[in-house]
Amino acid sequence: MFKVENLSNNENVNIVDQKGNMRVLEYVSDLSVAPEFAVSAYFSSKMNVRKRQVLIKLDNDGYILSAGAMQWMAGNVQTTSDVKGVGDFLGKMVKGSVTGEGAVKPKYTGSGLLMLEPTYKHIILDDLESWPGGVVLDDGLFLACQDTVEQSVTARSNLSSALLGGEGLFNLKLSGSGIFALEAQVPKSELIEVTLENDVLKVDGNFAIAWSSSLDFTVEKSTKSLIGSAISAEGLVNVFRGTGKILLSPVQNIKVSTLKTIPKNI
Repeated sequence: MFKVENLSNNENVNIVDQKGNMRVLEYVSDLSVAPEFAVSAYFSSKMNVRKRQVLIKLDNDGYILSAGAMQWMAGNVQTTSDVKGVGDFLGKMVKGSVTGEGAVKPKYTGSGLLMLEPTYKHIILDDLESWPGGVVLDDGLFLACQDTVEQSVTARSNLSSALLGGEGLFNLKLSGSGIFALEAQVPKSELIEVTLENDVLKVDGNFAIAWSSSLDFTVEKSTKSLIGSAISAEGLVNVFRGTGKILLSPVQNIKVSTLKTIPKNI
């Protein structure tokens, strides 16, 4: 038996989202700061720059985390890896190198509590039930998922989308069933969801963070002619075509690893 105090009954900690047994905890104020950083921490909190953590309740089930994401665990929880052999390990090394994700993701099973490392990025919980056929993620977004979620690598339909669209040639795809968590640059409330039914969405820049795997993604000229593209000052645009949905961020996704960590001056 274990007992956790000063968490669910803490006035400085709010549960801002929950799906299944995954909860997002948000600290109202950052109280763990030195006096010289108190002013910065105060105004950061007012601008929604706050520490957030994912708390998972394991109930004889399993979860897969991004490498290094676990902070502490309590109860009858076992840790394994999602590697099934040498061949599988080499395959995951290749997948990790092309998707920007960790090659080996630890798996936690059993009954108890699992707390993830704090981050100042925004945590988004979603259910694969709302993504029929699966979802494709932009690089570095994956944080955690139930072990019922299948992970694979999907390639672009042509090289143009990788070389010209500001995206990689390969992306992580989640399919099957279960809840998953993402680390995003912006809060869920600012994400724009566009649903297509045999239609087209054109995006000027790296603003899409997730999209249905059923969509065809290419890069095309914004107009039919080079002259027209030059006049419109847009040039090349990312094009999503077919039936599915896309999550758009109001700002371009900056692939900087330091954004995952807590700022040193706060």
